[in-house]
Amino acid sequence: MKQLTIIKIGGNVIDNSENLHQFLLDFTALSGDKILVHGGGKIATELGESLGIEAKMVDGRRITDIETLRIVTMVYAGLINKNMVAQLQAKGCNAIGLTGADGNIIKAKKRPVKEIDYGYVGDLDQNSVSSTTLDNLLKAGLTPVLCAITHDGDSQLLNTNADTIASALAVAMSAIYETRLVYCFEKKGVLRDVNDDNSVVREIRADEFEGLKADGTVQGGMIPKLHNAFEAIKKGVSAVYIGKADELSELSNRLFGTKMLK
Repeated sequence: MKQLTIIKIGGNVIDNSENLHQFLLDFTALSGDKILVHGGGKIATELGESLGIEAKMVDGRRITDIETLRIVTMVYAGLINKNMVAQLQAKGCNAIGLTGADGNIIKAKKRPVKEIDYGYVGDLDQNSVSSTTLDNLLKAGLTPVLCAITHDGDSQLLNTNADTIASALAVAMSAIYETRLVYCFEKKGVLRDVNDDNSVVREIRADEFEGLKADGTVQGGMIPKLHNAFEAIKKGVSAVYIGKADELSELSNRLFGTKMLK
């Protein structure tokens, strides 16, 4: 089975041109097949404010009304996606920028209204990803760069969490490739001491997770990140990494962030 690396980057990389340049160099240098998934950083919020459209957030999640959907589509699928594709081409990586609607790669379902109406937000299930289409692109020597815009199959675009997209892609592609999933964020990984950036826990196995929660090593926002990582591993992903984008070059040396295993 060939190896595939799926990497998700967040706003801390996208919002800094120097960080993004270095990340894309390191991404290009990674051997083997790869897919990049990205969100939008601050640009969508700033553009919305300049047009008099205020970002609406509930518990850190964006409410996507129709005006916001137009903005995030322009920014995620247009400005950010094509800027990254152009930079990757300049670095020798034959990238292709995509939304979930292109090639019907990711079909989502509009989130049902419960206590909160999130608007035009898409949720994914086990049938959302077209692994065959992505496989064909990879076989053609292309590197897919996917933004956080999906569709419902009935002409409606939807805003979908980029972390969720990356996980769904990894699970779907694990039927064809030995797939590893890499989340790049602001920390070096899971830290034994939150005040010491060098106290990285290099490996965590599924049966160690509960103990690390109990002793406080894993806490706060890291708990759902690791929970989702181990769920992906249960569904066939070979390994999940969480680490800092500017250390991506260490992935091949097994010195990148924290690695989650079965």
